[in-house]
Amino acid sequence: MTITLYQIDAFTQKVFGGNPAAVCPLDKWISEDLMQSIAIENNLAETAFFVKRGDVYEIRWFMPSGEINLCGHATLASAYVIFNELNHPTDDISFSCLSGELGAKRSENGQITLNFPVWHPKRIAVPPEIFEAFNHEPIAAYASRDLMLIFENEQQILELQPNLPMVKHLPYLGLNCTAKGTEVDFVSRVFDANDPISEDPVTGSAHCGFVPFWAGQLGKTRLHARQLSARRGELFCELKGDRVFISGYAVGYMKGEIDV
Repeated sequence: MTITLYQIDAFTQKVFGGNPAAVCPLDKWISEDLMQSIAIENNLAETAFFVKRGDVYEIRWFMPSGEINLCGHATLASAYVIFNELNHPTDDISFSCLSGELGAKRSENGQITLNFPVWHPKRIAVPPEIFEAFNHEPIAAYASRDLMLIFENEQQILELQPNLPMVKHLPYLGLNCTAKGTEVDFVSRVFDANDPISEDPVTGSAHCGFVPFWAGQLGKTRLHARQLSARRGELFCELKGDRVFISGYAVGYMKGEIDV
């Protein structure tokens, strides 16, 4: 079996920036074991697979460590492939996934806007392990699929050096660290203690929680965000009811074929 594979850098306008994702368009679904093996072989934060069903694209995302229910940068990368490589006839895409219905819309300047669900994490006490594992202390914690940690300022986000093995047992996919920004509305970094890739360069899904939080803190619904990983990423967000609109650019890096 031969599968076309694209590697796209998402949430950036230049190659080697943002977050790289592998994208595999399929005519029909292949086994979960095979998708997982491809993701492990790619060794990127996510590999996206999609199948077109009528006017909707069914999409799934696999990390090297397993399937996840929502991924922003690999959805942006998939939309880029559908628009630019598969000759999609309109500027709108509908996706179906484990988290419900998603959307993607292309603007005239090439920016792609994702339509994602809002997450409302519940405030909890900061787990004691976090104080031990992080070199700066968060001032608050909020829990959902991920653990969102609020820090005092942008400099602390830049300086974070977590001892991730100390928090491997916590029941969260990501440790989403954020603070108010100096040049943008808010900044972030995202860590995963249980994945071979310990820091995610740019995490679209984390903004499903970041955006409603910072909208409430800052009293505005349009927010400019920056993820402060080594590769950096820019996200332009808007809160509308129970949806988060996350906009960014993407650029193609590689197209090839895999034989499995």
